[in-house]
Amino acid sequence: MFALKKKSSVLVVAAGLTLGLAACGSNDETVGSGTGSSTAPSAAAPSKAPSSAPSASASPVAALDSLTGKQTAVTLDKDFLAALTSLKVTPAPVAPATLTGAKIAFPITSGNVTYFKPDSGVEPFVQGEITHAESGLQLTAGGKVVKLTDFVVDPGESMLTGKVTVDGKVAAESAPLFFLDGSTVMPLAVNAGAGTAVLAGTTVSLTEEAAALLNKTFGITALKEFLKVGIAEITLELPKS
Repeated sequence: MFALKKKSSVLVVAAGLTLGLAACGSNDETVGSGTGSSTAPSAAAPSKAPSSAPSASASPVAALDSLTGKQTAVTLDKDFLAALTSLKVTPAPVAPATLTGAKIAFPITSGNVTYFKPDSGVEPFVQGEITHAESGLQLTAGGKVVKLTDFVVDPGESMLTGKVTVDGKVAAESAPLFFLDGSTVMPLAVNAGAGTAVLAGTTVSLTEEAAALLNKTFGITALKEFLKVGIAEITLELPKS
């Protein structure tokens, strides 16, 4: 469960997560569709500068030290699935991930999130990571198998990174795989009875690195940076009182 450094209500924690994760991505960006054409999002690319250190008076509204559940799910975009079909690329989950219809879900295994007030001077004001160990997405075509696993969501960088394996050999231990555009996110839905909070609506799209790797591996050219992959839904366990 979550361990809070400061006493705060479930609603305060939920509001903090909503504001922070909704801040991922630019409100003006346009994400590519099945054609791969797009305007590059100004805030989606990972920043090279380190996070600002909090001032002497800045302290987090909430610090969730131990994320243990539930899952991050992505409903795969129909144009993305159509593109894979036309390219004869078959998607499948890497256990313990599951695929139901067009929705692929990855269990949250660990992580942490710290939320500061937006006017605290701390940038980004939401920091941390959400880890999904071992599970992932497998893509197969022409006898080649690419596995994208061990996803880490970084809300401060609007980025999902992961391990890349090609035909059983590790190509990258940690590579930027998907942009996370939070400008499309919906308000956080809190279910106190179930002890969960769901943040849905973040748009997931391919990075240049992921598109280039897949194109090279499968001998194609159709996959482009900012190609829309789907819409993410993050379900978190709330702290017990």
